[in-house]
Amino acid sequence: MGRKKHNWKARNIAEVEIDNSATKKIPIDIKYREDNYDNCNALVLPNEKRRTKSKVKKVTTTRLLSKKRRKQLEKVVEKKKKKLRRTELLEELGKVQAPQEELKQYVSLTSVQTKGLKRHFREMELPVKEHMIKSNNENEDNMSEVPVNAIKGSKKRRMAILKEQKVQDAVSDPNVIGFDEPSNSESESNSEDNEDREEKDAAETSEDNENIPNKEDNILENNITKSTVGEQEKSIENQTTISKELLKPQQPIERTPATFVVLERKPEIQAARLKLPVVAEEQAIIEAINENPVVIITGETGSGKTTQVPQFLYEAGYAQEKVIGITEPRRVAAISMSKRVAEEMNLTEEEVSYLIRFEGNVTSETKVKFMTDGVLLKEIQSDFLLTKYSIIILDEAHERSVYTDILIGLLSRIVPLRNKRKNPLKLVIMSATLRVEEFVENSKLFKTKPPVLTVESRQFPVTIHFNKRTSINYVSDALKKAIKIHTRLPDGGILIFLTGQREVNYVVCKLRRAFSMKNKKEIANKMKEPQKTNDSSKKEDDIKNNSDNEDKSDNSDHDDDDDFRCKEAIRYNKLRQKKKVQLPNINLDDYSVIPTDDTHEDLIGAEDDEEIQLDEDEDEDDDVIDLKTCADAQPLWVLPLYSLLQSDKQARVFEPPPEGHRLCVVSTNVAETSLTIPNIKYVVDCGRCKTRMYDKVTGVSTYRVCYTSKASANQRAGRAGRTGPGHCYRLYSSAVFNDQFEQFSQSEIQRKPVDDLLLQMKVMNIDKVVNFPFPTPPDTVQLQIAEKRLMILGALQQQTSGKEGSYSAKVTPLGRSIAAFPVAPRYGKMLALSHQYDLLQYTVCMVAALSVQEVLMETLNMDGDSRNKLLQMRRFWAGTGNSLLLGDPMVLIRAVGSAEYAGTKGRLLPFCEEHGLRHKAIVEIRKLRQQLTNEINLNIEDLNLTINPQMKPPADIEAKLLRQIVLAGMADQVARKVMPDEVNEDQDKAKWKYAYKTTDMEDPVFIHSSCVLRKICPEWVVYQEIYETNKMYMRGVTSIEPEWLPKFAPSLCQLGEPLTDPPPRYDPETGKVMCSMAGTFGRAGWKLPVMDVEYPLSVDGVKWFACFLLEGKVCPKLKQFVPSLLSTPQSINKTWAKLIPRTQEMTQLLLSRGIMSKGQLLEAWKVDKNFLLSAYQKWLPESAHGHVVLIWPPV
Repeated sequence: MGRKKHNWKARNIAEVEIDNSATKKIPIDIKYREDNYDNCNALVLPNEKRRTKSKVKKVTTTRLLSKKRRKQLEKVVEKKKKKLRRTELLEELGKVQAPQEELKQYVSLTSVQTKGLKRHFREMELPVKEHMIKSNNENEDNMSEVPVNAIKGSKKRRMAILKEQKVQDAVSDPNVIGFDEPSNSESESNSEDNEDREEKDAAETSEDNENIPNKEDNILENNITKSTVGEQEKSIENQTTISKELLKPQQPIERTPATFVVLERKPEIQAARLKLPVVAEEQAIIEAINENPVVIITGETGSGKTTQVPQFLYEAGYAQEKVIGITEPRRVAAISMSKRVAEEMNLTEEEVSYLIRFEGNVTSETKVKFMTDGVLLKEIQSDFLLTKYSIIILDEAHERSVYTDILIGLLSRIVPLRNKRKNPLKLVIMSATLRVEEFVENSKLFKTKPPVLTVESRQFPVTIHFNKRTSINYVSDALKKAIKIHTRLPDGGILIFLTGQREVNYVVCKLRRAFSMKNKKEIANKMKEPQKTNDSSKKEDDIKNNSDNEDKSDNSDHDDDDDFRCKEAIRYNKLRQKKKVQLPNINLDDYSVIPTDDTHEDLIGAEDDEEIQLDEDEDEDDDVIDLKTCADAQPLWVLPLYSLLQSDKQARVFEPPPEGHRLCVVSTNVAETSLTIPNIKYVVDCGRCKTRMYDKVTGVSTYRVCYTSKASANQRAGRAGRTGPGHCYRLYSSAVFNDQFEQFSQSEIQRKPVDDLLLQMKVMNIDKVVNFPFPTPPDTVQLQIAEKRLMILGALQQQTSGKEGSYSAKVTPLGRSIAAFPVAPRYGKMLALSHQYDLLQYTVCMVAALSVQEVLMETLNMDGDSRNKLLQMRRFWAGTGNSLLLGDPMVLIRAVGSAEYAGTKGRLLPFCEEHGLRHKAIVEIRKLRQQLTNEINLNIEDLNLTINPQMKPPADIEAKLLRQIVLAGMADQVARKVMPDEVNEDQDKAKWKYAYKTTDMEDPVFIHSSCVLRKICPEWVVYQEIYETNKMYMRGVTSIEPEWLPKFAPSLCQLGEPLTDPPPRYDPETGKVMCSMAGTFGRAGWKLPVMDVEYPLSVDGVKWFACFLLEGKVCPKLKQFVPSLLSTPQSINKTWAKLIPRTQEMTQLLLSRGIMSKGQLLEAWKVDKNFLLSAYQKWLPESAHGHVVLIWPPV
C-alpha cells in the first residue's frame, strides 16, 4: 500500500451534499401579493445554518493471495471435484459390476494358492486360533457378500484374548511349502499324540469361548455390514457411533409360547382348504403378523385371503381375549364372507358374525366380526383405540373407498398408540391389485416400511381374446358373444360384465327368451314356417348356408363376418315384418341422452320376463339370433347380479343351476372383486364401467360410461380361471387397452364430495385435515369447498383470521350434533333443528327418503297411461298450499307413509308395484328410520319417538315449517328463476325458458317434468342435487320464500343499512327490535325484497332498544312513568343526544353488555338487580325516584 503522504486528509477533495430544503421554502415571487410591496428580503437569508454531508467513496481493495493460501484453496477445490467425480465413478462401476449370484460362483486366489512365507511368519509371531483361521478363510471365500469393517481397538482386544495360545506344530501346517517334512516314522509315532493334542486344543478353545464375554463376540459378529457409498464417505463417523451402539447392553427378546386353537372342520371342507394357495403360506403370514405391527398381503383374487387369513389368526389365538375385525367395502361381501367362514370353521353365527349399516347378528360371544368400513369408522368415534379388537384386517384395499383410506390413516396412528400402552393392535392390509408403493413408500403414513407378502393365486391359465375393432354398441356385442359361446363352445359357466342395471336386465331378458325350455317348441315352429316368396327363400338359404359353414371356433378373426351376417339378418327381418305403425306423440325434451346413474331411469322392479318392457325394434332383434342353433342348444340358466338386487336373488348365483342347464350370470362390476362365482369358464368383458363424475366446485354430478382400468380388466379376466383353464373375450381392441386404459382407477376420495369425511374428522379432534396421512390425499379444492359448505351450515366456526387455506376451523356444538347421525351433514342439521318444532317424525321420514336413492321409479320407460297415472298419484300426494310448495320431499313423505300403512295390511309389494315405488328402497328407508329413531332417543332424554305406520300427513303450518327446515339444511343450494327481462338479446331465449340460475354456475338448470313443482315454477327454490343428462336438472326441489334467507343462510346474505322508513319496531313476541332492510344474496348479488329482520348489534340498535324501554314497550310497568320523563324517549335517537349525559349513560350501559332484547335484559337483572336503575332515574324527576326503587327491576 505504501506510506500515506503529509496532510493527506486535507488534500483529499471530498464531495459535499448541501441541504437546501429551507431555502426552497422561501417565497420569492411577489406577483400574487395584493399590496405589491417587496418586504421579502428578511426571508431570503435562512435562519439556520445549512446542513452539509460529505460523501466518502469507499475503495475496496482486494488482497493478493499468497502461494501457500492459493495452494490450499486449490486443494479444497480439487477435493470437491474428486468427490463429485467419485459418485459418478461409483455409479459407472455399479453399472458394470457383476451381480452377487455370479460373484458367488468364483473362487478367490487365496483359497487356491498357498499362504506364502510372509503370512506364515506373521501368524507365528501373532498366533491365531485354528477356528479363527478357518473362519477367516471362509470369510475370504464369501468376501463378495460382506466386507469386515475395522473398529478402533478391536485388534488389541483380539490379541489380548489370543496371546496365551501358541502354535504347537507350525511345521506340520500343510499350507506352507519350503519346510523340511518329518519322516514317515515320526509322523506315524506322533499321529496319536497329534490327535490327542487336537482334542485337547478343541476342549480348551471351547472353554475359552465360554469364558469370553458376549460383548467381544458381538463386536466380531455385528461388525459385518453391507458396504454402501454412504458408508464409504462417512466411515470415520460411523465407526464411533457403531462402537458405542455395540458396547450397549442388548435387551432380551420377549419370547412367548405359540398358541394353537383347535378347530374341528368337516373332512370335505378341510380337503377344499388344502387346495388354496394361501394355506401353504400360513406359517409365513402368522410369523410376519407376530413380528410386525403392520403387514401388507397381496395376491390375486381366488387365493383365499378373505376366508383363510381370519382362520389363521383364530387358530393362532388372536380371538381368545379380543375380537378379530375384518372390513369389507360392500355389504354383500360382508354377509357372504361371514357365513362362509362360519361354515368352514364349523362355528355358529354367534361366534362368526357380521354387522352392516342396517342389520347384523353380532353378539357378546362374537370372536370374528365382518363389517363394512363405515361401521368401523363409527366405532372409532366412540372408541378411538379400538380396545376390544386384537387385530384389524382391511380387505379389498385396492378399491380405495373413502372409508378405507380414512381407516388406513387412522389405524397408522392407533397402532403405535396401542403398542405404547402395552396393548398391541395388529393391522393387516389385504388386496388383490394393491398399489404397494403408495403404502410402503409413504413415510407420512408408516414410518417403517411394512413387510409385503405376496400369495400366489390358484389361477389356471386364461386365454385373452381381443376384438379387432372396438364397437360403440357393446351391449349388442356382448349378447352376440354370449350366444356364440353357448352354441359353439364346450360346457362352462358364462359371466358377462356390463355397466348398469338396465343393460343387465335387457341382456337377461334376451337370453332367457332365446334359450329357455318353454320357448323350445316356439323356436322349432318358427324354423318350420313355410317360405312365402322366392326372394325370401333365397335369402334364408343364403343365411342358412352361411351359418352352416361357420367355423366352430370363437376367434376374433370371425367377428367381422358375424357382424355382417347379423346385419343381413336384421335387414331381412325388417323387410319381412315391415308394417305400418301409428307413432305416439313423444316429447323428446323429457328424455335424456346419457343415463344419470346405474339406477336412474333404468330401474325395473322385477326380473321376470313379462315385467321387462321391450319395444318393437327389440322384439325384432329376437329374429337376429340364429334360431336353428337356439333350437339345438341346451337351456341357459340366466341370472342378473347388481348391487340393488335383493339379497335372496343375489344368492342365487352361488347355487348350482338346474340339471341340463348352463349357468350365465349377467353382472355389473359387483362380480369383479369380493365375490367368487363358481364354475365360471368364460368371461365376456365390455371394458366399460359406469362412473359418477363429480364437479368439485359446482357440485354437479353425472354418471358416465367410460373405460375401466387395466387392473380391473385383469380382475375380470381372472374370474374365468378359478376351476380350470378359461377364456376371456374382451369386446375392445388391444390398442384401446394399451393406450386408453389407465393402470389403476382413481381412488374414490378424489372423485366425490368430502363434507361428511371432513366433519367426522373434525369431531375426532383432527382440526388440520390437510395434514392427515391419507394414502392418496384429496385435492385441496375439495377440502376448501367442503369446509366452506360446513361453515354455511353452521357445523364449523367462521374463520376470523382471514386465512382461507388454513383448513383449521373448529367444530361447533351444532356440528357435533350433526355428526351423531349416520346421514349427510345437511340432513343431520335438519334432524338437529326439527326437535324444537316437534316435527321429528316427519323429518326422520323425509331425511330417510332423501338419503336413499331412487325411491320413485322413473316414468320415462312406461307407456302413456301408466305414466299419467303415476304422475297424477304423485300430484295427489303433494296436496295444495304449503304441502305443494314443499315439493318432492312432500311426495316422499306421503309415499313412505302410504307404503308403511299398506305394509301393516300385508300389501307392501303389490302397493309398491302399483304406485311406482321401489320395494327395496322402501325396506331400506324403514331400516334407516329405525336407526335414526334409536339415535335420537339415545341423545334426547325423555323422548319416546317411535315409527308410526299410521302417521298422518303434515298439516299446512307443519308443511311450512318443514320448508324452513329444508332451507336450513340446503342453504348453499338455492336457485332463482330467470325472468324474461333478464335474458340478453344476444342470448337464446328458448334456452332460458323455464330456466333457473344457481349461485355457483352460469349455465341454466331446470326442474324435471316428473317434479310436482314443474307447472308452478316458483321464483325461489332449493334443490337436493343437480344431475346432468342432456340438460342440467334439479332433484328434490322445494319452494322457499326469500324473506327466510337472512335467518337460515345469514353468511350468504349481504344486507344494507336499516331503513328509516318504515322505522324500527319492537316485537313483543320475540322481545327483539325489528327493522326493515334490503340486500343481496350469494355471489351473483340477487336482490332480496325489503324484509323485517332483527336489528343488528350496533349503537343505533341499542338506542332504539333504549327508546322502547323508556316507552314501556319492553317492560309494561314503566308505562306509568312515561308522562313524567324529562324528555321524550325519541330524543335518544337524535343527533344532538350525545350532548345529554343521561342518554349517553344509558346507551353505554346497554352497549357494554350487548343488550338488545328483553331476554338479554332479564339475564342481566338476574346477575345485578340494580342494573340500569341509576341511569333510568336520571330520566325522571327526584320525586319519582323512590317509587322506581320499589318496583325495580320492573319484571
